[in-house]
Amino acid sequence: MERTHKIDVVSIRLVEEPPLYSSKKLKNPCDVAELFQDFLKDCDREMFCILNLRTKSQVINVNVVGMGTLNSVLVHPREVFKSAILSNASNIILAHNHPSGDPEPSRHDIEVTKRLAEAGNLMGIEVLDHIVVAENRYFSFREENILPEYFQMEEVAAEQSLPYAKSEKEKAR
Repeated sequence: MERTHKIDVVSIRLVEEPPLYSSKKLKNPCDVAELFQDFLKDCDREMFCILNLRTKSQVINVNVVGMGTLNSVLVHPREVFKSAILSNASNIILAHNHPSGDPEPSRHDIEVTKRLAEAGNLMGIEVLDHIVVAENRYFSFREENILPEYFQMEEVAAEQSLPYAKSEKEKAR
């Protein structure tokens, strides 16, 4: 007698939530930092988000990837790139907050950023920046040239009219 097996069929969908409003076009790390400072200002724990972008860096959406503790949040490439893939994003910007008030990235922040940039490189989804926000200050991995092998895409950025083609801080160097 042949046995019948039940196999569940699942579907994965992108679910929209209420919008996040910004009156400012996001053209540089400072603009992105202001958006996330406002979005994450009342959080008492770390939150890790991504900004999904189209080819010409038009914002598609923001995804909260994880909520952690006072000083850490678990981040895995699978979760980070899920909404980017579902949103058909060609680029992403990583962002998270430091409730401590100090936006300086930890060693873990740097390692996670490198890992995500490598994963994005493999998938063809460019990680344009990682912004760490805290109160009225921010840290931009791009502006500070951390991980230049993944973030120095000046020709591509200029060619595609992407934000971050050259920030004011980079021009001053």
